[in-house]
Amino acid sequence: MTNQSEATRDMLQKQLKELDQIFQETMETLNTVAGAERVAKWKARTSALIAESLGQKEGQKFAALQPGPSFTNDLVEEFTDLIDYFRNPLTDLAKQLAHTTPRPSSGT
Repeated sequence: MTNQSEATRDMLQKQLKELDQIFQETMETLNTVAGAERVAKWKARTSALIAESLGQKEGQKFAALQPGPSFTNDLVEEFTDLIDYFRNPLTDLAKQLAHTTPRPSSGT
């Protein structure tokens, strides 16, 4: 069970790093349309990985996340909000997993 929990935690960290990479590349090019398309593909992959690791219910919950409309005229700000919209629940899921999994204690 512990190996599976560690693998799930590693997967979540990897997905967070991928999301950060998409954000960094999009900020460099300022092509927010391409960035949003990459986020959509990332979300689909991440949803499948969560379903595989944590169960169908968790995967569907993540897949159902849909950001609301944005009313700013700043595309960079809107893209940043999009990234945060997906980063926060994924971070919360990783923290929740960390709290439910006992850490191995090191002997002194």
